[in-house]
Amino acid sequence: MLIHQTNNANRIVVKVGSSTLTYGTGLIHLRRFERLVKVLSDLRNAGKEIVLVSSGAVSAGAAVLGLGHHPETTEEKQATAAVGQSELMRMYSEEFSKFGHTVAQILLTKDVIDTPVRRANAESTFKTLLSMHCIPIVNENDSVSFEELNFGGNDTLSAYVALICSADLLINMSDIDGFYDADPRSNPRAKRIPELDRVDESVYAMAGGAGTRRGTGGMIAKLKAAQIAEQAHIPMMIVNGVDPDILYDIVEGKPCGTIIYNREA
Repeated sequence: MLIHQTNNANRIVVKVGSSTLTYGTGLIHLRRFERLVKVLSDLRNAGKEIVLVSSGAVSAGAAVLGLGHHPETTEEKQATAAVGQSELMRMYSEEFSKFGHTVAQILLTKDVIDTPVRRANAESTFKTLLSMHCIPIVNENDSVSFEELNFGGNDTLSAYVALICSADLLINMSDIDGFYDADPRSNPRAKRIPELDRVDESVYAMAGGAGTRRGTGGMIAKLKAAQIAEQAHIPMMIVNGVDPDILYDIVEGKPCGTIIYNREA
């Protein structure tokens, strides 16, 4: 089942978090960043349609501004996101262009999903960009977003993007190897669960708490994202993003991480 779920995926949404893109210092992990772009470009060369949901704007902005600390207040986060988003897109544009690919920036807020007309417009934009062989790069519009308009993190955002794009597969690249029956950071006996065919209360009970200091997500957020993707029967994978080459394993159907899907879909 795993091979079927990943081998046949043509339109793929890849979400990469801040903990994957940055060092503990908050600065961009350049070698991993460059490798990610190269692998995604190679998959695009192979005919895959790629949509990238990328965190990292706040961290990039803090670095450009020389803050020396991760922003804590809403105002700081919005300001650093405004600076960092342009820097992040500059880096993506330069790196993807080395392999002959064009990127497009899309910034979303939750009201785009909740408003039928705006959602239809977003669907049309993604469809057109992909038909033009562009690679859309998506982030939350952190500079203007607030509690009523935000997604609560890019785990949730990526799931809605998968819905809007009618994706075949959502890949959530994180700082953990997959879903475990206990927190592997504190329990050495924790075991990775390769496949989940549902997300229920028993699964939530096994999930750990919040993510790293540089990110906003945790396993709970990833499980909620999987439930959103399941609305359209889109399988979601949770994998470790430390080595972007894992994306090759996924498209070749090799077992890795955890795949969450409805076995009856």
